[in-house]
Amino acid sequence: MLNITKEFQGKKMTVALESDLDRTTSPELEEKLSAALDDVQELVLDLAKLDYISSAGLRVFIKFQKRMDKQGSMTVTNVGKDVMEIFRLSGFTTFIKID
Repeated sequence: MLNITKEFQGKKMTVALESDLDRTTSPELEEKLSAALDDVQELVLDLAKLDYISSAGLRVFIKFQKRMDKQGSMTVTNVGKDVMEIFRLSGFTTFIKID
């Protein structure tokens, strides 16, 4: 089960993800965030407690990145070494801002 915590500060939304983001949990993330992004200009994805991300999770991140490119910015923070390795292998580090 994926735990999703959203925090709003004006036009900024920080989303903390905990557990695994895979083919079974990525639809839930997409559903919960898509409508919430309407008035957001800055999206921060906090991955401090994300243990694993699959290609399905990466696709959701791509979708959010494309949307935020049009209405503001997206940053990924607190990426653990295992998830960072997946980002590197998939080429994500070339087009997603990681702090």
